Amino acid sequence: MDALDGMRAVAAFAVLTFHVAIESATALQDDFLGALLARGDVAVPVFFTLSGLLLYRPYARAVLEGTPRPATGTYLVKRALRILPAYWLVVAVSMPLWSRDHLGDLRTWLQLVFLAQNYEPHPWWFGLGPKGLGQMWSLCVEAAFYLVLPLLAGLLAWFARRGGADLATRARRLLAGLVVLSACSYLWTVLGYYPEYRPYLHTWLPRSLAFFTPGMALAVVSVWARHDKDGPAARFVRAVNASPGSLWLVAALAYAVAASPVTGIRFYGIDGVWSGLFELALYGSIAACLVAPCALLERGDGPIGRLLGNRVMRFFGRISYGVFLWQFFALFLWYEFTGQQPFTGNFLVNLVMVGALTVALATLSHRYVEEPARGLLRFLRPAATSEPARKSA
Repeated sequence: MDALDGMRAVAAFAVLTFHVAIESATALQDDFLGALLARGDVAVPVFFTLSGLLLYRPYARAVLEGTPRPATGTYLVKRALRILPAYWLVVAVSMPLWSRDHLGDLRTWLQLVFLAQNYEPHPWWFGLGPKGLGQMWSLCVEAAFYLVLPLLAGLLAWFARRGGADLATRARRLLAGLVVLSACSYLWTVLGYYPEYRPYLHTWLPRSLAFFTPGMALAVVSVWARHDKDGPAARFVRAVNASPGSLWLVAALAYAVAASPVTGIRFYGIDGVWSGLFELALYGSIAACLVAPCALLERGDGPIGRLLGNRVMRFFGRISYGVFLWQFFALFLWYEFTGQQPFTGNFLVNLVMVGALTVALATLSHRYVEEPARGLLRFLRPAATSEPARKSA
């Protein structure tokens, strides 16, 4: 778990670096550094893969081990308390600063409050969202995944149980079902171009299912491996632990390919159906190869554990959601303070200053908003009947 927190921190700061690089125009330059920085948005699929892994694992256990399935109502309330209070705070402070003309627009507020702005084909804002909230398109996708996960998990469980009681058979059927779900993203990408190009479909959940499913598959493999020590899942886990760097090397090579023109014009969107399909395959491979060594880690004191599970990375992992939420707010605040215009350079200086301001805001948000909100979860749990029971829990 510590290594997963570290990977979450890496993804959060990769997204921040990407946005600062775009805003300073460094990622738009026709050179090697620009090409590498321009694909920093691959960190978003890493977030999605982590969500697929962590949220689907209890459902995978229910199918393979016979444990109780998560209660849907409790699960949804937990997800809401996890993401909404801090997000609402960012919306509340960003809108009066940069979108004053629309403060009385009830429709916009409803879209933002309920994370539905992705589904407005012709918004009043330019780009992905109101100023200071552009990155929230991916949070809309996350929220959609949270809502449909119980249904998807139920369908996968139904399909797996039709294979009988054998654990290996059920696991294989779960993985086959995830392949079908992943294929839906490729079909959705094609539909986004025919019969006409509809770019807003790229920010809807079906487009990103191929990024959630690798994490869900890792959840299945991790549970399967514990019960079949000589089976293919256990051998795969041992191979990953024996050479985690091999998967990270594959991720690096896939990233190098993604930085080439094969995935389309930098930053300006996906410029063709083939570019979109290549991006799906490459970004999904990168996310899977980065997360797998952390998800299947058997010893926390190995190289991966020391690199991603140390105290510093755990801290950044804890505040990573705030880093994601506050980065555009910090970026635009810094630009206004310094009088800079977009696309005027100063990448390294801006990265340091925006990063420091983002970390400060994220730390405060985590301490005074996220943690108190999560503390409300105690009201969802039945009271313990005895002190030994509480200690056991």
